[in-house]
Amino acid sequence: MHRRPIARALLALPLILALPAPLTVLADPPKVFERQLGNGLKVLVKPDRRAPVLTSQVWYKVGSSYEYGGITGVSHLLEHMMFKGTAAHPAGEFSRIVAENGAEENAFTGSDYTAYFENLASDRLAIAFELEADRMRNLRLDPDDFAKERDVVTEERRMRTDDDPQALTGEQFEAVAFAASPYRNPVIGWAGDLEQLKVEDLRDWYRLWYAPNNATVVVVGDVEPEQVFALAEQYFGPLKAETVAPPKTQAEPEQRGEKRLQVKAPAKEPYLLMGYKTPAVVDAAAPWEPYALEVLSSILDGGSSARLERELVRGSQIASSAGASYSAFSRLPGLFQLDGVPAKGHDIPALEQALRAQVERLKQEPVAAAELERIRTQLIANKVYEQDSVFNQAVKLGQLETVGLGWELADQYVERLAAVTPEQVQAVAQKYLTQDRLTVAVLDPQPVDGKQPKKAPAGLGGHGNVR
Repeated sequence: MHRRPIARALLALPLILALPAPLTVLADPPKVFERQLGNGLKVLVKPDRRAPVLTSQVWYKVGSSYEYGGITGVSHLLEHMMFKGTAAHPAGEFSRIVAENGAEENAFTGSDYTAYFENLASDRLAIAFELEADRMRNLRLDPDDFAKERDVVTEERRMRTDDDPQALTGEQFEAVAFAASPYRNPVIGWAGDLEQLKVEDLRDWYRLWYAPNNATVVVVGDVEPEQVFALAEQYFGPLKAETVAPPKTQAEPEQRGEKRLQVKAPAKEPYLLMGYKTPAVVDAAAPWEPYALEVLSSILDGGSSARLERELVRGSQIASSAGASYSAFSRLPGLFQLDGVPAKGHDIPALEQALRAQVERLKQEPVAAAELERIRTQLIANKVYEQDSVFNQAVKLGQLETVGLGWELADQYVERLAAVTPEQVQAVAQKYLTQDRLTVAVLDPQPVDGKQPKKAPAGLGGHGNVR
């Protein structure tokens, strides 16, 4: 099934996220242990002794939503440069040492954080800590390496966005949907900003944000908490803190009417992307609202039995693919999104009408108890099964802590999903899925290799890039 390209998705996230572990699901997850070092570094440890492995992750409170005009993409480019070496571990040494110890390492950048990790045997944690502590404050930012890596990221942007019509539509869509929020900027950065970035920009960004008092170390696996804390003190403890001031973020102004845009790009088929301004846990008017929105998203797109797949793809066959997405855990409020590709013989207006009808149904009719129970059970089961991966457990802890919600929310998540009622699902649909909060983007396919694709009818693609 087609999945919409997420414009603020994590970059450089590995394909394999789970370390080997038995299939037994943790019905009662173990306790999380927390300690803060004298330099401000927070350390979270969650023992999971089902296999002699662990994941060690370092999360920095900085991502593309911290960036300002002219330097967008600096967080992601710095992530690339973090593998270029220090005086103690020259370029290539980091990865060589990790590989020699039978481990894997990678990193990812998002809108609200940048994270680095090693997956390794549980008796090798000191290796990960030594390497990460060294590059936390001692990174060498060589101008020649920077120039080469900037070219790499520029090519990455071309392949992932400029040459991907749906990703390009998603990027343009978010730039229009958000008038002031930094979520309007792509994680990989605007092409013009990447072109003018200098190594001095990265040095300043690194010095300011890559500090122990702006980081959280998360370790999940076959470990003893006190031993982890002792190693953290040994390797990270000597590092000096930095004066870190959270960025002032422009508040997103109230949207006062539907926005529409048309994106023309070489493509084989049209594409529709719709998004409603919605709160996240951080700013919701009522604490249950984000969880009701998550359940609502699963009602529409929670597998083969969910409404969009059942009624639009297999039923009426208006769509060859259709989806919905929402994230409750972000630093700033975001969007509830719907997307789709019309099936052969149908067009964008028909697909948009069908998606709007699904939204209207949620407003007018409370979800039947049996349907809600099925969707909620499946959603909760998915969240519980995530606990079978030490990597995913650590990601959830790191994400919640880094966006400012606190890791403790991880233990409350399933309970809050289970408490959502049909009335609450209907209430958030009525309150937030309204036309005045809506942005609609249409990909208008242009010829590919001289061949004329299916066209989106004029007029329904909107009126240009309205801001």
